[in-house]
Amino acid sequence: MPVNIRGRSFLTLLDYTPSEIRYLLDLAKEFKRMKRNGVPHRYLENKNIVLLFEKTSTRTRCSFQVAGSDLGMGVTYLDPGSSQMGKKESIADTARVLGRMYDGIEYRGYEQKTVEDLAKYSGVPVWNGLTDQFHPTQMLSDLLTMEEKFGRLQGLRFTYMGDARNNMGNSLMIACAKMGLHFTACAPKQLFPAPELVAKAQAIAAENHGSVHLTEDVSEGTKDADVIYTDIWVSMGEPEAVWEERIRLLRPYQVNAAAMGNAKPTAIFMHCLPSFHDTKTTIGAEIAEKFGITEMEVTDEVFESSQSVVFDEAENRMHTIKAVIYATLC
Repeated sequence: MPVNIRGRSFLTLLDYTPSEIRYLLDLAKEFKRMKRNGVPHRYLENKNIVLLFEKTSTRTRCSFQVAGSDLGMGVTYLDPGSSQMGKKESIADTARVLGRMYDGIEYRGYEQKTVEDLAKYSGVPVWNGLTDQFHPTQMLSDLLTMEEKFGRLQGLRFTYMGDARNNMGNSLMIACAKMGLHFTACAPKQLFPAPELVAKAQAIAAENHGSVHLTEDVSEGTKDADVIYTDIWVSMGEPEAVWEERIRLLRPYQVNAAAMGNAKPTAIFMHCLPSFHDTKTTIGAEIAEKFGITEMEVTDEVFESSQSVVFDEAENRMHTIKAVIYATLC
């Protein structure tokens, strides 16, 4: 039966079947081919979308704006100071207003409940551009990038190093489980994902011939990995006070030459960006001065190596987001 997700919201990959995810990936490949070859695809002319950002972004904002433009749509961007949502107007009321004016709504912010309420009350598809719990649009980009590099997804050995409780740890575990990868969270026990989500992911993985494993041992976690993935150690919105403890906990889990050397020779390095791999950022320079470290979650050597595919990932945000917009609106 053909896949049809028209009118659906895109809030977490838990809501999507492997077949539906496969459809979105294949659609993204076709949009990427057209983009690369200069083939016009303004299939959604006369439609309009709005981007609600409570957290700033480079890749998510640009991906949605370019995707919408390529599809012929009108795109409105509302930053945290441009909307009354949650301040003078409830989420439900904001959703009902925007749903009368726009064909789709993107939200990037804090609570998963906010994006769920937007979907509940707006009457139009809502897309999760990131919450504290999940980051599903990034997952499609990551899956597409891995498939481009290896020619397959099922059976790949995937290791995530870092804070495995955050939106990336949660989302990557679910994405891998849905598509039959062998997922390992390599992190200190204090930063393991929630047990109930792990149990759910393990059940999903078993249905798709994959697996979910947690370990504190870096040698075990990186052994023969096809993919090593990491994220920044302190997420946007967390207080500065957590830096010292997070550095202490995660310094042994830095992705460096030793970690990559323990993986397969063909292994790739992935990161959703931005990355603190040097001191060329304000935060990087501040951390170096305060804590004496010039590289955090990944060394510059690995980040700039031939194994790094981080900019392929970044580009693929645009193609996969375009697929989500088209599939849910067309």
